[in-house]
Amino acid sequence: MSLATSPFQARRIIEAQLQQLWSSPCSTQQIAPIMLWGPPGIGKSQVVRELCQQLDIHFIDVRLSQMEPVDMRGIPVPDGDSVKWLVASSWPSDPDSRGILLFDELSAADRSLQVAAYELLLDRRLGDIYTLPEGWLVMGAGNRAEDRAVSVPLSSALANRLLHLEMKPDIETWGAYAVSKGLHTDVVAFLRFKPEYLLTNDTNCQRGWPSPRSWERVSSLLKTNIEFDDVIQRLMIAGLVGESACTEFIAFRQMNHHRFDIPAMLRGEIAVAIPERIDQQLTFCTSLASYLWKDDANLQEQRLSVFFEISSQLSSDLATLMLMDVLRVNDETSADNRAERVFAHPDFEGWLKQHGVPMEHITSEANLGLPQGRFATARARQASQEAVNGSGQQS
Repeated sequence: MSLATSPFQARRIIEAQLQQLWSSPCSTQQIAPIMLWGPPGIGKSQVVRELCQQLDIHFIDVRLSQMEPVDMRGIPVPDGDSVKWLVASSWPSDPDSRGILLFDELSAADRSLQVAAYELLLDRRLGDIYTLPEGWLVMGAGNRAEDRAVSVPLSSALANRLLHLEMKPDIETWGAYAVSKGLHTDVVAFLRFKPEYLLTNDTNCQRGWPSPRSWERVSSLLKTNIEFDDVIQRLMIAGLVGESACTEFIAFRQMNHHRFDIPAMLRGEIAVAIPERIDQQLTFCTSLASYLWKDDANLQEQRLSVFFEISSQLSSDLATLMLMDVLRVNDETSADNRAERVFAHPDFEGWLKQHGVPMEHITSEANLGLPQGRFATARARQASQEAVNGSGQQS
């Protein structure tokens, strides 16, 4: 069994290789190309693409399963008594450029294509006709045999020359990412409550099934301005994540839609009231984070005061989760501005004393989970089940 790598950890490793590459261009042959393994929809190529966007470098995504070997090497053209090769224009040509060249679906390509990719992966060149610029990192990505996707075993010679990372779902990292991207609060709260539905491909893989990618599409569906009736919406969600996940998600939404008026609560128009059930608390906290920075800027201090009052009535796990969401939420304010307003508030010192989270563990970085994994989703589910069974126990 391979060691699991979270998307955040994979990103850090890629960044480290880029720094090594750029600080010592002569070491290109010493850097083993990374091979990202993982099920479809987990976000392998997305991790690389978003890192390139953040670093403002180029990104080329080569789908090997859609190519022929001649697409890799180029086209032979007669030149007198010899042959010249016309190299594909898709390969980077600027010697001073920087970027990542990703051979996606490497494990789905047949052996002839894998062999054609070997040269660029291992030698950073195509014979004598093309050499990859020194500022480019080359990587591969693919699905595993157990993912029930097209998978051709890599040759042992190639596998031994790669740095293998097996990406697996991580609800804390994904939750932080989802909040920073502004995904629908119901999707975020549901998956924090039932993280087993973040990625499940043990059902009918010929239809929709839950994955980070399909849940993002559910979020887009819920946030659209187009009105759907309940039946149509249910059919569309089931088509994205499967019937089982859809049924659980719809039930979760129905149970939590007798919501508190959070905007009025933040304005001080109604008293602070917190739901008792842990699933409802998750929805409440996730929604509050999305509302905190909205509305009249002149009332921001009022809203923050209510936020800290609410935090004082929550468990430390939930209070920490909500604070992190408040710092990461996707809105028109900057992360630095949000952090300054929160940390400078007179009630923040009391928050630190009550919940006992060291300042160095509080971050607005969107790819980090909670400090030391503070939010125990297993405990939350257990507490919810106890509540349903009538025991009245809460976490």
